[in-house]
Parts: sequence; structure tokens; C-alpha cells
Amino acid sequence: MPTDAKPTLLIALGGNALIRKGQAGTIEEQFANLAVPAGQIARLSRTHRIIITHGNGPQVGNLLLQQECCDAVPRLPLEILVAQTQGQIGYMIESTLDSALMDLGIHFKQHFITVITYVVVAEDDPAFQRPTKPIGPVLPEAQARQAPYPTMATPKGFRRVVASPRPVSVVEKREIRTLVDMGFIVICCGGGGIPVKREGRRFQGVDAVIDKDLVSAKLALEVGVDQLVIATDVEGACLHYGTPDQRLLGDLSALEAERLLAEGHFPAGSMGPKMEAAIHFVQKGGPRALITSLEQIEAAVAGRAGTRIARETGP
Repeated sequence: MPTDAKPTLLIALGGNALIRKGQAGTIEEQFANLAVPAGQIARLSRTHRIIITHGNGPQVGNLLLQQECCDAVPRLPLEILVAQTQGQIGYMIESTLDSALMDLGIHFKQHFITVITYVVVAEDDPAFQRPTKPIGPVLPEAQARQAPYPTMATPKGFRRVVASPRPVSVVEKREIRTLVDMGFIVICCGGGGIPVKREGRRFQGVDAVIDKDLVSAKLALEVGVDQLVIATDVEGACLHYGTPDQRLLGDLSALEAERLLAEGHFPAGSMGPKMEAAIHFVQKGGPRALITSLEQIEAAVAGRAGTRIARETGP
């Protein structure tokens, strides 16, 4: 199939694509975990153009902790740490993807590239006054209560939180679109992108971490993709999650999904931003958004797994 005839997927990998619950997060664990989505992405690349975005919550939080344990060198601002994780995780995705493409015998004709990505945020975004983005490891409650930085309870336990302003625009959207049109698998917007604000004609980094799912929806609209795929550690969006009445949601209209989100079915610290991103993408003109597990990306793209959100449902 010619490259220009392929539909485009944007696949957003959660931070749990690298570090699973209960793991220490060693490099060996992260490479092994990445093999699961990388194999599927390699197979999908035969029939689709692909953009990959990814989270960095565990990694950027760990970098912050490492800095705070050492006074021998100057500490770096958060936007620099986000840039570091873009390079680090981009390398890990590229390396794992290259191996998966070799296994299929198509590495010689499929190219990929990591793009260090800025994302514009509003200087007056209220998120700067109320940190809500979890980063770093899960903390014992007693440690979280005594921490010198903001923490909050999440579905996984107590974690450090930082400001998470909403994305306004991806600065490198034209470059990303051009690379995709040339046939590259593009890895970008790592960790939500490096948050910047405009100062005249220049950009200035800010101390924050942007939500990966929200910026993925923004980029998907700015470059024009056919499906937004949000891959996480659960099989999809569920009603009554974690209870005996838990029920996986399959096909939903954007209006139905918006109603369920407003009714409080999806917690802000976990499924909430994913549903919000999926709804935003579809309501602003995107054809379809999927929320699925890392193990079922291919099945979800084929319509056989996950939660599938479109403007209308049914035949």
C-alpha cells in the first residue's frame, strides 16, 4: 500500500508502558515492557502511518528525586527534566521498535525519528495554582504527609503532584506532519511535551508537566489523524470500576461519553483525562478515539477491543 494511502494512527503510550505496577523501574524492566506495544506498532506500520506519544510521570519524578538527593551539582528546572525524558524514552522506544521491525523483516524500509517537542501553555492557566499531575513513585501515606512538596491520593496510592496546564498548541506540528507524510514513524510530545509560554516572539520554559493524553488529542487534531489510540494498563473505560458491578464500555457516542464523564464515573487522576482527551478529539472533528490496554492495541484498532468513541455509534 502506498504511504500516502495509509490511514494515520496516533498511539499514546502511558508511563506504565515502561514501568508496570509493583516494578522497581529498572532499565531492563522498561525495555521488556516496551516490547509489548512495540511489536504491535511494528505490525500496524505495514498498513498505517503512525505517530507515537508517551507519558513520563514515573521517569520525571525519579529524576526530581535524584536531584534532591544530591547538592554537589546545580538542580535543573522541571521543563529541562521533561526534555531529558523525551530523549531517554524516545531512545528506548526507537531501540525496541527497531528490534520489532527486524523481527518482521521490514526494518530496512520503515524509518522512525524522535522529535523533541515544545507545547505552548497559557501563562494564566489556573492549573499553576493547583498542582494535580502525579509524578514519581507511589509513596507511603506517612511519607506523603511529611513531604516538602505537594502530594495527593491517586488510585495507585499517594504520589507527588505538579502543575499540569492545558496544552494550547504543539510548536512542531508542521514538522511532525511533514515527517509522517514522508513515511516516518514519529515519536513526539514525550511526557506531554516541554511546556513553554510565549514571550513576544520567543518561548520560555515553565515548571510543569502537561497531561500526555490531552496533548495527544491536541496534536491529533493539529496534524489530522484518523484514529487516536490511548493505550493504558486497563482494557478500557469502565462503569463502577473496581467493584463487583464493573462493566467495560464498548462503543460510545461522544455525547454519551461526555455525559458519563460529567456524572463522575471516571476519576480525575486516572481515566478522567483519557476520556476527556478522547471526547475532545471526536467533538472537534476527529473520526474515532480508542481507549485500550497495551496488550490489545491491534485488536482495538480493528474494532474488537477497548472503548471506542465516535460522533455517532451503530451501523
